[in-house]
Amino acid sequence: MSEIIVEREVPCVMRDGVTLYATVYRPKSEGQFPVVLTRLPYNKNLPNFSHRYIDPMRMVLGGYVVIIQDVRGRFASEGEFEPGKYEAQDGYDTVEWAASLPYSNGKVGMFGLSYYGFTQLYALQAAPPSLKAIVPAMTGNISGQDVDRHGVCDLASAQTWILDSVAPDYLKRQQGNGEKYAETLKDITNDLNHIDEWHKHIPFENWPPIMKHPEMRELYKKHLNSELLTHPDRSAPYTGEIPAYHIAGWYDNFLAHTIKNFEEMSTTGSVNNQKLIIGAWAHGVFHSEIGERFFGINSSGDSIGGKEDITSLHLDWFNFWLKEDGTSLPTDEEPVRIFTMGVNEWRSEKEWPLQRTVYTPFYLHSEGTAHLESGGLSLEGPDDEPQDQYVYDPEDPVPTHGGGILFYNGRNSGPRDQRKIEERKDVLVYTSEPMVDPLEVTGWIKVQLWASTDAPDTDFTAKLIDVYPDGRAYNLTDGIVRAKYREGSEEKAPLTGEIVPYEIDLWATSNVFLPGHSIRLEISSSNFPRYDVNPNTGNTTKDTVEMVKATQTIYHDSQHPSHVLLPVIPAK
Repeated sequence: MSEIIVEREVPCVMRDGVTLYATVYRPKSEGQFPVVLTRLPYNKNLPNFSHRYIDPMRMVLGGYVVIIQDVRGRFASEGEFEPGKYEAQDGYDTVEWAASLPYSNGKVGMFGLSYYGFTQLYALQAAPPSLKAIVPAMTGNISGQDVDRHGVCDLASAQTWILDSVAPDYLKRQQGNGEKYAETLKDITNDLNHIDEWHKHIPFENWPPIMKHPEMRELYKKHLNSELLTHPDRSAPYTGEIPAYHIAGWYDNFLAHTIKNFEEMSTTGSVNNQKLIIGAWAHGVFHSEIGERFFGINSSGDSIGGKEDITSLHLDWFNFWLKEDGTSLPTDEEPVRIFTMGVNEWRSEKEWPLQRTVYTPFYLHSEGTAHLESGGLSLEGPDDEPQDQYVYDPEDPVPTHGGGILFYNGRNSGPRDQRKIEERKDVLVYTSEPMVDPLEVTGWIKVQLWASTDAPDTDFTAKLIDVYPDGRAYNLTDGIVRAKYREGSEEKAPLTGEIVPYEIDLWATSNVFLPGHSIRLEISSSNFPRYDVNPNTGNTTKDTVEMVKATQTIYHDSQHPSHVLLPVIPAK
């Protein structure tokens, strides 16, 4: 098979009469073939989205029909775009349409990352009978899993996505392709050129780059209120009976969501039908160099372990489920594959989290080996030690420097040297003694922090760092908690100056702290513009501008043993 037919603007009529359009790549040879489908809002004909992630030509040469469809209300497709609203029913209808095509063998798989990972999960919940396997990558969780930062807005991500990824085509459809839209496009381009400054605008619900376009205001409001990409029945579980290969990245903004998808589907169905791979990757970025670290050529999505790439992962997966009547994974394959940073090696595991994990608290101390003034981190529990204090000024927040973020054009993501951040007086630094032996940390990470504040509400942040012998300090993972939502509910619990225990979810990582390296924990109260700043007033900068400083006190004594709980993997 060496020739490929490409059909553009192929129509698919939904149950309500709306027509969606797709590009179809298929073998020229006679016969019927399995279909792999993706549904996206970013233009099916734009190579950065239609060809960047996997190679559709290789998929066709491997014996597949590849269908890339514009979702409802985007680019060539008819209808109105409201993220998530129609993806379940449209996903069902499109899968069954694809299965009925004359060159289809009736089996359909789905693939895609980010939003076009969401479209797979919506289709999964709708359960079209012809959907046989999916590969959701770096995507969210829509089944109700508790992975969100309660009450905290992923500000830069939210504003970047709505302005860069949604607004241009959305406004073109509203305004037409005339002189008005030409001016609108100039406005959007100019605002994107200055988006770092625009992130600072408050109140952010009245964000000028969107408010100047009346057609976008309602969509932006729903986005800020988490009313988009929400399934009508969030309690409806995914069915683990559909095989799914989950692809995640240690520096992806959907890391926890993707892992939770794997965990949930492994629980509700057959674990043998679920696979998970986690690389040292950022959102949609599978390079060997992420942020300021190089993880080796074989860490990249182009050379996974030197043996395969992202496209071949898809081919192997779909070959098993769409070309054979398989009921479980090959017996010689483990369900989980992870890239462990530090040693920069791939390995396979039987489960996630790892059963052999030893959850080990590393306690905060007033005195330690840190080259800065805050204190140490050790296995020994604290005695009666003095507390640490800092002043958090929301008008001068700690700037975001790396992490699992989604900024414009992917900037500022991944591991980055934190030493400049740690020079700030509002960042407390707790550092362990250098490692004598390698220490592997792989799994979910949480910080238990006892703190008080003189504000009615505030935030606390935590960041796990790998400190090199020469002083470089690379972030591994981080988290944030909003005080009034510390119980994980939407019911506000104002503060009155009391000492309160906080749990800060740092999500997950896999890293070996090598001999001579140290473990470091940063504690502060802001990470901007990744997250909206807390004004310390009990309100938010979503709809207010008043800000006040807060004096934060961190406790680490026998009654308040603040610590980071690390998932230590014993040496074999």
